[in-house]
Amino acid sequence: MMFFHYEPRHLECQRSLIESVRVFAKSAFTASFDIDSNPAVGEISDMTENSDAILNQLPARLKAARQAQGLSLDAVAKLSGVSRSMVSQIERGESSPTIATLWNLTRALQVDFAGLLDSATVPAQIETLRAADVPTINNLGTGCRIRILSPPEEAGKHEVYEVLIAAGGGLVSAPHARGAREHLSVIEGTVGVTSAEASDTLMTGDTARYAADVAHRIVAIDGPARVFLVVQDA
Repeated sequence: MMFFHYEPRHLECQRSLIESVRVFAKSAFTASFDIDSNPAVGEISDMTENSDAILNQLPARLKAARQAQGLSLDAVAKLSGVSRSMVSQIERGESSPTIATLWNLTRALQVDFAGLLDSATVPAQIETLRAADVPTINNLGTGCRIRILSPPEEAGKHEVYEVLIAAGGGLVSAPHARGAREHLSVIEGTVGVTSAEASDTLMTGDTARYAADVAHRIVAIDGPARVFLVVQDA
């Protein structure tokens, strides 16, 4: 039941940010000592760990900066000239931006380059999506209304849905990627679940886990039903 699809893009071939951050960190650490100083091994280890921590926090900081500006991935792509898919990959930590790419992103997000590399903690945030703003699909299955609860960047990895099924309705899905699984919890009503040759009936409060890399379906029994569905590795 994967409803999103993103085409992978070739990784940019310029100098990666990993090297740049380490150069930045090395320069900063070197400058923090007098010429005649001799830092202990433990201190050097701490410095290396700190530079790695800065690098690991960068995707989250870029995403936080985008959300603080109230910008979508598409908006950032238009403002920065960086493709939407690349922005998404960078925020997920799947791609290291080049210096040029990072510069364009910081300009678009109106944040300071050095600020992103600062070791300060990113302020805590709560990303809220109001009921009226939740993306909804009404043209899949029979009598189904599917609310997409997970963010677009989780497509294909960890998708979360609320599925409302009218009496007599159902959702029939073709096999997903090999190894895909679904976790279904019934919030209201009774549903029948089929995965390949296996089938079972679930009532309110029941949960089922089953293979989704085979043909599978969910149908409402004896009235409408509402279920919470998690799709993994689709």
